[in-house]
Amino acid sequence: MCAWELLSANMWLHHHRSVAMMVPDYALIGEIMLYSSGYLKARDLARKLVATYRLCSEQLSSQSHYDYGMRAVISVLRAAAANKQKDPATDEEVLMLRCIKDVNAPKFLAPDIPLFEGILSDLFPGETLSHNPAHCNPCSRVCPS
Repeated sequence: MCAWELLSANMWLHHHRSVAMMVPDYALIGEIMLYSSGYLKARDLARKLVATYRLCSEQLSSQSHYDYGMRAVISVLRAAAANKQKDPATDEEVLMLRCIKDVNAPKFLAPDIPLFEGILSDLFPGETLSHNPAHCNPCSRVCPS
């Protein structure tokens, strides 16, 4: 085999070798971001956030504008950080529940909202949000009038 053939074969191997990829650990990323934002219950809240999106992807209708990936997780985590900074005395479960609702409810179709509410009530039992217009997205159909 001449040098050119060896070089060609070697180039082909480098361009066509398999690549291993991993799925990011959303719960671990969420936990770290919540701890860095001052949350004390970061591990439990991150797991609940990931479980929310997993259950939504399984139970809600399939719509092209529904996003349950890393972008959605980061959106909720950023909102949670802002809410914790703005209102550090509020219960962390309430803050996370409010963030999940505020970020997600406006994009859901009307038939999916009761399912979404059911998922949240299962993951955050006993937690309720008082109707506060400052915490409610005006486009959301989740908050009562």
